[in-house]
Amino acid sequence: MLTRLARRFRALVYGAALDQELSEEIQLHVQLETEDLIRTRGLDPVEARRQALLAFGGVERYRATQRDARGVRWIEELLGDLRFAFRVLLKSPGYTIPAVLVLGLGIGATTAVFSGMHTVLGHLPYPKDEQLVRIYEQNSPTNRWTLSVADFQAITGQAHSLSAVGAVRRRSVPVSAGTEPQTATVSLVTSGFMTALGVRPALGRLIEPSDEARGAPPVVVVSDAFARRMLGGAERALGRSVMIDGNAHSVIAVLPRGLDRLAGIRGDLWTGLQLDPPTRRGPFGLFVIGRLADGITLEACRRDLAGVSLRLQGLWSDFSDRDARLTPYSLRITILGDTGRTLGLFGAAVLLVLLIAVANVASLTLVRTTGRWRELSLRAALGASRIRLVRLVMVECVALAAAGAALGLAIGAGGLRLLVAIGPFIPRLDEARLDTRATLFAILVALAAGIVVGAYPLLLLLRRDLDAALSGGDRTVGGGRRAQAVRGAFVIGEFALALPLLAVAALLLNSFLRLQRVDPGFEVEPVATARVSLPAGRYGDAAALQSFWNQVLPALGQIGGVTHVGLGDALPPNANQTFNQNNFDLIAHPVGEGRPQPVSSWITVTRDYFAALGVPLLDGRAFSPGDTGSAPPVVVVSRAWASHYFPGEPVLGQQMIEGGCTDCPRTTIVGVVGDVRYDGLTMPGEAIYGPMEEGNWGRTVHLFIRTRHIGTDALPATRTALLGFDPGVSVDQAESMRDVFNESITQPRHLMTLLGGFAVAALVLAAVGIFGLLSYVVAARRREIGVRMALGADRRAVVRMIVRGGLWYAAVGATIGLAVALVGTRWLAETLFGVGPTDPATFLAATLALLGVALIACWLPARRAAAIDPVRALRSEN
Repeated sequence: MLTRLARRFRALVYGAALDQELSEEIQLHVQLETEDLIRTRGLDPVEARRQALLAFGGVERYRATQRDARGVRWIEELLGDLRFAFRVLLKSPGYTIPAVLVLGLGIGATTAVFSGMHTVLGHLPYPKDEQLVRIYEQNSPTNRWTLSVADFQAITGQAHSLSAVGAVRRRSVPVSAGTEPQTATVSLVTSGFMTALGVRPALGRLIEPSDEARGAPPVVVVSDAFARRMLGGAERALGRSVMIDGNAHSVIAVLPRGLDRLAGIRGDLWTGLQLDPPTRRGPFGLFVIGRLADGITLEACRRDLAGVSLRLQGLWSDFSDRDARLTPYSLRITILGDTGRTLGLFGAAVLLVLLIAVANVASLTLVRTTGRWRELSLRAALGASRIRLVRLVMVECVALAAAGAALGLAIGAGGLRLLVAIGPFIPRLDEARLDTRATLFAILVALAAGIVVGAYPLLLLLRRDLDAALSGGDRTVGGGRRAQAVRGAFVIGEFALALPLLAVAALLLNSFLRLQRVDPGFEVEPVATARVSLPAGRYGDAAALQSFWNQVLPALGQIGGVTHVGLGDALPPNANQTFNQNNFDLIAHPVGEGRPQPVSSWITVTRDYFAALGVPLLDGRAFSPGDTGSAPPVVVVSRAWASHYFPGEPVLGQQMIEGGCTDCPRTTIVGVVGDVRYDGLTMPGEAIYGPMEEGNWGRTVHLFIRTRHIGTDALPATRTALLGFDPGVSVDQAESMRDVFNESITQPRHLMTLLGGFAVAALVLAAVGIFGLLSYVVAARRREIGVRMALGADRRAVVRMIVRGGLWYAAVGATIGLAVALVGTRWLAETLFGVGPTDPATFLAATLALLGVALIACWLPARRAAAIDPVRALRSEN
């Protein structure tokens, strides 16, 4: 078989040379026969050549027979059909350009979303990534949290189902590589972290167990991007010194290019994590991953870790949650989270756009086939077979789709960049590239689109009564009721597909507008903020931190226009409360034996924090200078927290045990303030505030500045003042709280924008579809309309007739689409805010918008119909 294929390939490649040899052989044979006839029969040369050709049996037939013998005739005919198809398409720009643009839009959008989905949902860039797990503490299917040092050490020493285990703790600290310090998030990792992932450095060595020991020289692994940006390239990075949190770290390795995210954690700097022996079960906050041993399943690992949990409970009596278990989850699933829902939404939206685009082009192709039916009839009359005509039509449709695919790849490349730009909340999306798989996908989509586009002409050509159909010409085949019904079905389908997409976009718009009106609990004007990080080398204890801020805060308050300055360890409204939470037990309402303690956002702030942010004091008092480490601990709570835990009861004076520390002094509630949303605008503002002056100073805090006019006016002077006290201080993320609020709704804004773009594209395509249908109807019924007007029908009646017919298609499509939308939009329930997935007002607005666009698209052809001159219309048909 391979030999036969090779022979056919050679015949195709060297076909011209073989044809030349064959022509020379035929000429020689005819010449010899002619000379023989002249010599033996005495014929003149012309007659002798004629008889020689007759005796040969036909030159062209002999050539065709030889091509069939070589097995390449069908390939040559196919190439000829392709050349003919491209010539025909180039001669019909009115059909080709719109069709290619529409297909290019659909294929390009589909290819871009496919590339993103393939990257996000595909394999992680680690060997045997199916063996990687992330481990949580969990006491219910919906409540899980990070691990403690005690948990991690127990897993390392007792779990037999894992071949490697690693932990990560992240900190925002000042970082400098010979430049002004900048706050960066540094990942502190154990040696098992990169071992579990299977990561190998491009240069150098990774963190080893000796780097985790107390007193070991500080080392750091850097990303390739950081090495090129800050250290002059990967080759020059090894051995260089990087100042991290005021301490010099030696660069020991550079990660491979493009690997700037490990286990879903983005970062440029990875240092050794040095863990102290635990004195109690908490606190929690370690991100722990592991690699399953060969042959171990996830369920077997879950049973193994459950046994570790039971042994831990006997060792640490301070941990009251007896239902908590160490639980492994697939690392890939934990990285994706609910991203699959968002990508599924994108995929469904782009598929609807593609289907509408294909229906639109199929409708255009049906009109074009109508105009070409006489050509096809003539080809059939001249002997073209049914298969030959089918191939001619299908090759033209596939050629059209191929042109659409070429344009679609260009649109897909731009669309993918746009998708990455507006979808930063989707994990791994920035890794997406328009690679070979995406190109093959675009080609397959184009091939499928070409087949669908040519399906109806193909069915007509395969009809048994082909001769009758061909003899009927335009009236019976292209312009008959059947073709009209098919085009109408395409238009109905377009509107049925467009309405669900339009309803989704309208729901997201409604949700976004409601989200913008949410009160975040703080004043966005005139307040500004900045993140300030102090190096650990000079501020390693609470006394040094307090001394620094005792000098700085009064100085900042003296800046012109500044009225209040406060500090807090969380930035609302999207504060990422992973490390700003604490468990507690209320004295008045203690948790039962074996039950988990409640957890709440626990924010540490200075006295002027509430005044700086404009958070009202509703009851009791705020923090005072007397709330120090030597005084009984006090907290201030939000109104939502007070209503939740003490409904209808006085909250002032109530006490709690915080952090599970049973031998610590009881904490008293001394005040109630307004609700500030720290966990996002969609979440309630439940929070507990502790005084920073009590000794809870952090080296990285958020500075809040209230001014008399525009908050950002004081930021330059604030930065200058901070650096004047200590040039090693890092000041970044300086912006107004208005900008912070706007950034907090970036994700819903981007989601609304992207799906809104798909909805607009679908709406435009549906409008083009009905416009094209009615334009064709007007052209086909020109004589009928002329007769109507000649018999007394006025122009308004003609307009009503055309518009009514078009709106009927739109209404049927909208009805079908409405039924689909009522079911499909329920998937959005967790994405929407303040509006239900089947909100009647939103659905009504989407339906009216769709019908309004349909009305405009119908009115334009109706105007053309009303402008028909009856006399000219009747004469043109004679």
